[in-house]
Amino acid sequence: MNLGLFRIREWRRQWVALALSLIAVAAMWGVIRFWPRPSLSEAIPLSTVVRDREGRLLRLTLASDQRYRLWVPLKDISPRLVEAVMLQEDAWFRWHPGFNPVSLLRGAWSTYGSGEARVGGSTLTMQLARLRWRLQTRDVRGKLVQIARAVQLELCYSKDDILEAYLNFAPYGGNIEGVGAASLIYYRKPTDRLTLPESLALAVLPQAPSRRGKLAVHEDGSDDDAYYIGRGLQAARARLYARWRERHPEDAAEDALLNLPLRLHSARELPFRAPHLVDRVLAEQAWHPEAGPELKTTLDTRLQRLLEERVRNHLQRERSRGLRNASAILIDTRDMGVRALVGSVDYFDASIQGQVNGSDAKRSPGSTLKPFIYALALDQGVLHPQTVLRDVPSAFGPYTPENFDGRFMGPVTATEALVRSRNIPAVYVASQLKQPGFYDFLRQAGVSRMASKDHYGLALVLGGGEVTMNELARMYAMLGNDGRLRALRWRESDPQEEGARLISAEAAFITRDMLRHNPRPDAGSQSASRPLPVAWKTGTSWAFRDAWSAGIVGPYVLVVWMGNFDGASNPALVGVEAAAPLFFDIVDGLQAARVDLADPVRQWPINLKRVEVCRASGDLPNAWCPQRGMTWFIPGKSPIRISTVHRAIALDKISGRPVCGRFDPSTMRTEVFEFWPSDLAQVFVQAGIPRKRPPSGHDCGGAQDWLGSAPSITSPYRATRYTMRLSHPDQVNLSLTATVDADVSKLYWFVGNTFIGSADPGKALAWTPDRTGQFRVSVVDDRGRSDEREIEVAVVQ
Repeated sequence: MNLGLFRIREWRRQWVALALSLIAVAAMWGVIRFWPRPSLSEAIPLSTVVRDREGRLLRLTLASDQRYRLWVPLKDISPRLVEAVMLQEDAWFRWHPGFNPVSLLRGAWSTYGSGEARVGGSTLTMQLARLRWRLQTRDVRGKLVQIARAVQLELCYSKDDILEAYLNFAPYGGNIEGVGAASLIYYRKPTDRLTLPESLALAVLPQAPSRRGKLAVHEDGSDDDAYYIGRGLQAARARLYARWRERHPEDAAEDALLNLPLRLHSARELPFRAPHLVDRVLAEQAWHPEAGPELKTTLDTRLQRLLEERVRNHLQRERSRGLRNASAILIDTRDMGVRALVGSVDYFDASIQGQVNGSDAKRSPGSTLKPFIYALALDQGVLHPQTVLRDVPSAFGPYTPENFDGRFMGPVTATEALVRSRNIPAVYVASQLKQPGFYDFLRQAGVSRMASKDHYGLALVLGGGEVTMNELARMYAMLGNDGRLRALRWRESDPQEEGARLISAEAAFITRDMLRHNPRPDAGSQSASRPLPVAWKTGTSWAFRDAWSAGIVGPYVLVVWMGNFDGASNPALVGVEAAAPLFFDIVDGLQAARVDLADPVRQWPINLKRVEVCRASGDLPNAWCPQRGMTWFIPGKSPIRISTVHRAIALDKISGRPVCGRFDPSTMRTEVFEFWPSDLAQVFVQAGIPRKRPPSGHDCGGAQDWLGSAPSITSPYRATRYTMRLSHPDQVNLSLTATVDADVSKLYWFVGNTFIGSADPGKALAWTPDRTGQFRVSVVDDRGRSDEREIEVAVVQ
């Protein structure tokens, strides 16, 4: 009895020891298995996939070890491919501890005993160990190390982790590794879209990656880099499919597909599109590796091809003039995405330094910056579109600019001066800018590496500084975005900014409208018979080194540059003659390709009005102005006064000489003459343009007062305080009225220097003060006579 009890106790101790040992082993395994460790993909150099905004492949780069390798998560790999790989390589993968003794014995017998064809005995885990640690496994010692490493992997990682790593390490011929790179290169598709025939081919390929296929040879002896799987690979795939059918009899419909030839692309066929843009985003990725191995750009492949084709064809036509290189960029102002970029006409032409990205080069912009001078002037109340500027010989201190054609046009409207790119009016307008001045504006607009303000002076207006194509395109996009400066977006992941406002929406709108008056250089061609509103401008740098054309086409900004990267001069490099034809060739291409060029939704309503002005002076027309027109006007900003160019003089009916004194209709008559400043009058004489100059002796003091009486303000009342309620300030409407002479047909009302509206004689104009305080209200009739008075507006509770 004591012996039996002893044996029971001994048996219990042994089972307790065994249980404790199993618990210890399980705990040790748990610690090893779940202890934090790096992912199997960590520190593995990967390729980068660059795509356009629609997902089309632009480039697949080599990893740092000169291999094509992409890491694809197991969930993103076709389940058919995963099952086919396990069926081909390791049917017992889910159950063995990293090695399969039966497979090892069978492999050893085929290698050393039977003399028949060698049969591999490695499991997927063992193959991963060999690939990851680059093991030499041709001898027994190497095989034992491989088994140990496989067990290590099984202890440290899950089956799915190991399977995912194997699929991303497996060799697929040449320098192609992993199903991600193989699927993209051979089939041009991601792994989750593979068909069964494609999956089976990839499953058997790692066993003989060097015999993946044969080059397709055509009857004429040429080849197109098209590969078809060879006989050995096709036979291996057929054997695998037979085993597949045993498991999946429902896939009988795939039999016909397996009999078709399977085409494989080669790495030499990989696309290399938009090289300059792709180079740029890849360089940015080097500074931001967290972006990942797949980059989706804002580029549109269809638009990229269109720009490349138009640039190439244009330069072929212009080669006889020595024009050999060009750059172009197309930006969608709605999201600021770069839709197309041509950095040079030929990336691989070393003679023109084709790999240089012309959009990043600092170049003189010529006159392409003038629209922003006029936009600032519109905002600062210097001018409106019909303001008459002087295109006459002028000096601005020591600076004496000249026009490109060496001529002077005399009086020109602001719109004409901008469209015709007159230099002297532009320099004058820039000299009138206050805060910001043109230099400060360019700095706010992001123009980099500018010298000091004194370095440029007023020459900055005429292209004395340097900008890049990207900077210039961004500024034109600001005009298209109602004055908001926003960053260019090269990748879909780049944030869309609201942007900083540098120009008012009103000034941006008027500037676009002014630029749309610029006629096409081929205005008489057939392509111009379908007019498309394009707000555009050209520029030519000093010594004919750069020719530019930039503009807004619907929602897009297009900038074109022509020149030489080495700065060589060429008299043919004139903006309107060299760059503008290419600019409109691209615009016509966009139309022909049915690209949506409708204007995007703009900020509206904005504070704009249409005002009638005298064409000769750009001011409000007086009674004697013969030609009138309409212009845009920004209330509270645009300068408005009564025109004084045309004036009536009293003449004696018999002698025709000026007469002073009270007008007597029986002996006198009136005649209208033009009163031009002496510098403009001299330009008219030089140009042979006749003007009706006033006769001598016309300036007799008070002569014009006898032609009629000045208006008299009747409301608001003199020395009266008007009040507005704090709770309803918008309910204060003051009625502006005045008595006038019988010869008056229009009255113009001002508050301070701000034009607030016009009214017919006998009609009142309503005005709502925007603040409290003192105001000077004045009225001017269309004969230049005026009246004014001071009023006060106060606030009450």
